[in-house]
Amino acid sequence: MIPLTSVKSISEPVQSQWQKGVSPSEAHRSFSGQLKNAVEQLNHVQVVSDEKTKALATGEIDDLHDVMIASQKAGITMQTAVEVQSKVIDAYKEMMRMQV
Repeated sequence: MIPLTSVKSISEPVQSQWQKGVSPSEAHRSFSGQLKNAVEQLNHVQVVSDEKTKALATGEIDDLHDVMIASQKAGITMQTAVEVQSKVIDAYKEMMRMQV
């Protein structure tokens, strides 16, 4: 499990990139790396939840509380990812409507 304290703020890379004068290609690589990391973390949480649920169903573990906590973490993580996706799409649409 990845502790929440290890997750960096989304604004940190942006602020440091502005201060360093990062090129667009470097910013693209940085953003794509962060996005890939976020998707991997989401997948990891989902896989852990599925494994614990299967283990409970087969009788390998009997700690219902741990399974429920993992399930809730997976659900909240997925809801957050969907909300972020929605906000990104809305921002993209708004940018496309701007007059140049």
